[in-house]
Amino acid sequence: MIVVENLVYEYWDTKALDQVSFKIAAGAITALVGPNGAGKTTLFKCVAGLTKPSCGSIAVGGINVLEEPRRCHELMGFLSDFFGLYDALTVQQSLEYFALAQNLDRRVAKERAAEVAELLNLSEKFRSRAASLSRGMRQRLAIGQAMIHYPKVLLLDEPASGLDPEARIALAELFLRLNAEKKMTLVVSSHILAELDQYANDMLVLRDGRVVEHRSVTSKNGSRKVIIRSASGRERIAEFAGQVNGVTEAREEQGAVCVQFSGTDDDLAMLLKELVQHGVAVTEFFCKKEGVQEQYLETVRM
Repeated sequence: MIVVENLVYEYWDTKALDQVSFKIAAGAITALVGPNGAGKTTLFKCVAGLTKPSCGSIAVGGINVLEEPRRCHELMGFLSDFFGLYDALTVQQSLEYFALAQNLDRRVAKERAAEVAELLNLSEKFRSRAASLSRGMRQRLAIGQAMIHYPKVLLLDEPASGLDPEARIALAELFLRLNAEKKMTLVVSSHILAELDQYANDMLVLRDGRVVEHRSVTSKNGSRKVIIRSASGRERIAEFAGQVNGVTEAREEQGAVCVQFSGTDDDLAMLLKELVQHGVAVTEFFCKKEGVQEQYLETVRM
């Protein structure tokens, strides 16, 4: 869905993006992560067709963004980190205005505004002015403006910034719903990595304007991380775990034994059975999801 090749963007003598190349498949929810100054916002603006890079190519849905930016805008929605609302307009007027700006028919724009407001839980505020909305509602309205035309690709730069915990949970649920029901491909930037674990299945890591990692976060090479604690001592766990099919590594980690496991569910059951039969007093045994946060921390340690 998104193909970026050898992208370079220069600020005077500094390269904000340096030979950036990656591909994002249709239907992915990609977490764009990296430290401040890594080039995330610049990358968003280039992909959205709002900033022209020094060199390189960008294609969205098979369309060249640099050659046909207006056409690509029909396929994309973009929420910037510092978004703006027309405070004098109501929620209804704001959504209809952006729908008309995307060349939707006036009747369709009216229907779509009501539909998106319901999807974003803004129906009760439909006729309220944007200036009267809470921080979370303003954020949802801004997202609604970006997705009013139901784009194939939705780019979101720090969409949960300033939101309270309940609003963040609701936002995560919204992203999953847009991905499942509207078939949108999402690229989301956030500094709160644990939050990205709630919906991201793909991770793109930028550092100093370069891509340092791009991989799925649903699993690492099909393996799982099993945490085992015991009153019998960690040495015995490591000893017997290594004899079970599917165990590729067993190491001590924070008072427990961390087992990298790539076998089947039957093999996993056998691992627990073997430990118990050999007299290991297992007190905890669980699979830990290696999501965005864990895999990002692993990347920055490399």
